[in-house]
Amino acid sequence: MTVENSAAPASGTHVHQLRQVLLWPLRLMPGTGMDQTSRRPWEVLQALGETSPWRKVIDEFDGGTANFHERHYNEFVTFLPYVQRFLYGEARTGRGERGEAGMRVFRRHDVAHVRVTSRPGDEPLLLDVIHVDLYFFYDVDVVMLNVEVGASDLPLAQAQDVLYRFGRGYPAGWDEQGHALHCMHKVEWLDAHGNVLAASDAQNRDVFLEHVCRKRAPRIASHWKFLLAPLVYDPVEEPGALRYRQIEYYRMPVMAFLSVEDPQALSRDDFIRLGHVMGNGNGASPYTARQQDDFEHQVCYDRFWSEAGAAPHTRYLCSGLSLIVVGDAKSDYFCCRDRGVLAQFRHQHFLLFLIAHLQKSSLLMFSDRLAEALNCLNVVDANSVRRFKRRIRASFEGFLRFTHRYWFKDISEQALVRTLFGMCSSQLGLERLHAEVKVRMEDMNGYLEADSLRRQANTVVRLTVVTIFGLIGTVTTGFLGMNLLAEADASMERRLVIFTVTFVITTVLTAYTMIKSKRLSDFLDVLSDERLPFWTKMKALVAVWRPEKD
Repeated sequence: MTVENSAAPASGTHVHQLRQVLLWPLRLMPGTGMDQTSRRPWEVLQALGETSPWRKVIDEFDGGTANFHERHYNEFVTFLPYVQRFLYGEARTGRGERGEAGMRVFRRHDVAHVRVTSRPGDEPLLLDVIHVDLYFFYDVDVVMLNVEVGASDLPLAQAQDVLYRFGRGYPAGWDEQGHALHCMHKVEWLDAHGNVLAASDAQNRDVFLEHVCRKRAPRIASHWKFLLAPLVYDPVEEPGALRYRQIEYYRMPVMAFLSVEDPQALSRDDFIRLGHVMGNGNGASPYTARQQDDFEHQVCYDRFWSEAGAAPHTRYLCSGLSLIVVGDAKSDYFCCRDRGVLAQFRHQHFLLFLIAHLQKSSLLMFSDRLAEALNCLNVVDANSVRRFKRRIRASFEGFLRFTHRYWFKDISEQALVRTLFGMCSSQLGLERLHAEVKVRMEDMNGYLEADSLRRQANTVVRLTVVTIFGLIGTVTTGFLGMNLLAEADASMERRLVIFTVTFVITTVLTAYTMIKSKRLSDFLDVLSDERLPFWTKMKALVAVWRPEKD
């Protein structure tokens, strides 16, 4: 079912409740110098103790039945068994220890609010920080920053502006007045008492320009840098055992839950702006009519866009980089955090969104690894070749682990979750990206196998050449046990001298034969060809000692 087209946006629409969830995938980098460690990233974070604001989250399964609610049960049974094992692990049984879950979650509790200012001169808006988490994953060098914020009683235009501007790692540019574009004019993290913990520096243009000029890498804005600490941005000269690097676009994937007075009052342009997270636009149409034609087909899931059901007029908008849920604020089921749509949004829908972006960021990470390994390869340096082989084999092993642990094409048989995950996967191009990385991995692994076989063949050729030419001397001197020098009864000193001289001469001849083994092998090929005349074979013999032309 489609929404009735309206020429003007519903500027008077009021958002009773807004929940925005940011999910920022980052690549974990190895430490340098004294920071190098073989421990897992979350073990390094835990080892920092009180110096780190992050604390491991005790999940509902380990917290006892007092902390295990019906919404947690509904979340668990939503997913297929192999996805359940990834998300939650397995219980301890008499046969052994509990199977580990595929991820570890850490949370910081010092940030209680965030104060944002969209544009110069605007009134600041105070958002509640629901939680700030870090997600680590087994066998994948990816960490995800998860920030959930909430607000109440906002005009739709302001809610659209928050969705559009808040989740950006750094400014896209600056206008003629030096104001940062497409991001918040100012962001301040606040503690529970209203004290400022960190503030953004997006207006400091020169600092960002200098960083890109010197480092050839974007500079992470100061408020996001604070939130990720003690993780350290890899391009900067700052010690840290946990380092990260940007792996995707600077605009963070976003989820949003909006309960509005009357969802049907929203215009088609409003839905397009929400679905693509484009801001309010001040009444201008976001696309041309031709570009809007397939919006409902590509982005909208309208199964619940009707009068019927517990949460009537609920619409899901999925563009891959965003997942937006819009519904009626008067519906108790839509706003229920225990059994309703809000509970599903914060649990089932969040996890399907996380899995899709874990798959994408992991594949991009593997692609980066291959490119870095090739950039560091110097074929004339034996140590470089050995490092290249180790890195490629480690990447290939990691890719196999990723494929068998995290590559899910279906995660649920529930129609809504299955459809939304399919839309996310399709919009993100996961099938194409996986096939592309798989082909690259197989090409690299095939190259290593071919190179290994080539080296083995060259070694066999050289040994064969040495054996053939060594056979001449062996047969000549050992025919019928003949000894050219009868020194069996000579003194020990004389025999040692003869042995040493013979050993040196034999070693030198063997080494020289190895040096010339490639040309001697070519000579043997010519010599064995019965079709070639005698003089051609002699020329091939002379060519063994002829200087090589450039």
